[in-house]
Amino acid sequence: MADNGVVSAGGRLTDWVSLGVLAAFVPRDAVDDAVAVAGKQAKRSDGKLPPHVMVYFVMALALFADDDYEEVAARLTETLTAWGCWDDSWSVPGSGGITQARQRLGYEPVKELFAEVAVPVAEEETAGAFLGSWRLMAIDGFEWDAPDTPENAAAFGFAGARADDAERPAYPKVRVVTVSECASHAVAGAAMGAVAGKGAGEQSLARGLYPRLEEDWLLIADRNFFNWADWCTAADSGAQLLWRVKADLTLPVLGLLPDGSYSSVLVNPKIRGRARQALIEAARAGQRLRQDQVRRVRVAEYEVPDRDGDGKGEVIALVTTITEMTSAPAPLLAEACHQRWEHEMSKPQCCHICGSLASSSTPSSLGLMPGCWFFSQGRRLCCPRGAWCSARRRSTSAGSARTTVRLMSGCR
Repeated sequence: MADNGVVSAGGRLTDWVSLGVLAAFVPRDAVDDAVAVAGKQAKRSDGKLPPHVMVYFVMALALFADDDYEEVAARLTETLTAWGCWDDSWSVPGSGGITQARQRLGYEPVKELFAEVAVPVAEEETAGAFLGSWRLMAIDGFEWDAPDTPENAAAFGFAGARADDAERPAYPKVRVVTVSECASHAVAGAAMGAVAGKGAGEQSLARGLYPRLEEDWLLIADRNFFNWADWCTAADSGAQLLWRVKADLTLPVLGLLPDGSYSSVLVNPKIRGRARQALIEAARAGQRLRQDQVRRVRVAEYEVPDRDGDGKGEVIALVTTITEMTSAPAPLLAEACHQRWEHEMSKPQCCHICGSLASSSTPSSLGLMPGCWFFSQGRRLCCPRGAWCSARRRSTSAGSARTTVRLMSGCR
């Protein structure tokens, strides 16, 4: 009988997971397909660590980030035997052989596998998972340290400094932007890159994720993600959007609504002056508008009165593509926006585990990238047995602890 390899209690992500979850969510066929697409098939039939075994091994590294190579291999061998993925003639090599096998594998197969199997996992009864028919998803970014090698310095850079600066940070950093399910923290999409240089910002990485959004998602984003072009790209995916915007964004009030929100439009910033005002008046009159010029939205603005200082002086403005008030009243939009903090809560775990993976990776940019994808894959796998179950157990009484808001009708 296979040993599920449950890790010892310690309160972290890996404590919730057994290797048996891999069998249900990452079948051998999916692994083989990803390896083939990446062109990483085995060069010889008698290899001790063929590519499909290494894919499972590197996902196990994400689940058991505090263990060394040999310990993870020991956990994995019996489980792979039970799955029919291990040949009795194989023997597990030492850490040097495993390192070489990781280098041969690269990051491409796991990236392909992640794109194939990464999906939200919450069910209809999961607390905090839906607003109406829309699944609550959040996009956000974070960073973690990479080993200080010339290759990583060139590939990822240093936050706020050049590699040759005397006072630069000690380690290069990897920037990650993920789309995650609010209720379960399951990562459904990820983009990774540098923290320095052209195209290194969170907005740039997020642009590769917007076309992959699903029509039944409500994507929640903080104010640093908003701009006209990215809003249009994300909205054109068919998903609904709920994004916070900066206080200096001009949002004309077309009509006040009974729930405290108001109808408005976003106008292409290239259109100014009288031409812009003419488009606003046309929208107010209900005329049909060109999507490359104007987008109809609904705005909910509110304060948080139970913050320090009674929350006065800070108006939180949310813009949504859900223009029908009855589909998502303003108080529910404000509540849904605060579900984004579920995404924030997962960042410490991300940094802890990815830091462990990075420190064990080969000293090159391609050696680090597998660890990034391995973590995303491993975190997704843990959710059905961990955060997902935890989310389902939340009682409705937790609602009494939610942050209250004070809606502000058309204050602009």
